Amino acid sequence: MAKKIGVVLAGCGVYDGSEIHEAVITLLAIDRAGAEAVCMAPNIDQMHVVNHLSGEVAEGEKRNVLVEAARIARGKIKDLATVKAGDIDALILPGGFGAAKNLCDFAVKGADCNVNPEVARLVREVVEAKKPLAAVCIAPALVARVLGNEKLAHKLTIGTDKGTAEALETMGAQHVSCPVSEFIVDEKNKIVSTPAYMLAGRISEAAEGIEKTVRVVLEMA
Repeated sequence: MAKKIGVVLAGCGVYDGSEIHEAVITLLAIDRAGAEAVCMAPNIDQMHVVNHLSGEVAEGEKRNVLVEAARIARGKIKDLATVKAGDIDALILPGGFGAAKNLCDFAVKGADCNVNPEVARLVREVVEAKKPLAAVCIAPALVARVLGNEKLAHKLTIGTDKGTAEALETMGAQHVSCPVSEFIVDEKNKIVSTPAYMLAGRISEAAEGIEKTVRVVLEMA
């Protein structure tokens, strides 16, 4: 039976949702490996809506994270609140500002951020079940918050950005610098992280680290 890999989406679009390249690369790598992606997203409003042509906030406009994420999943997506760790063999969180705006509020509060309760629940369940967890780009920030709250020692990377790395360490993570083409593995907790567009200048650079990350996650699952 094919392994089921949960993929947590945060909307659709780098500035206010999931980074689409990162999400699609993740889904493609899972499928090419013969596993099944189980897409999910919280059924909540986005923090705000950003016009991706101008980069400006679209004042007065509202969008739902689950509805927007369904665009990437071609409609095959679950409300994250209905998913338990027992339903999947591993969990992957692509990046994009939505991971730091909708799944948590790291983009606003930094190291003092809060994580969406259902997202935090599932991350905790997966780690407690000793199932692999992967975080891409900025998504390690929410993992650092959840596991830091649990006082669980853990190792993560967001690449080389000093300020973000310091925020992760403030939340309880051990940050390890990492080039875009590679990944960091916390063997004890089965956590994998890769910088992707925290460092990538083009899609092929992001893909290299993400594809390696998915491969390692599947080996551990």
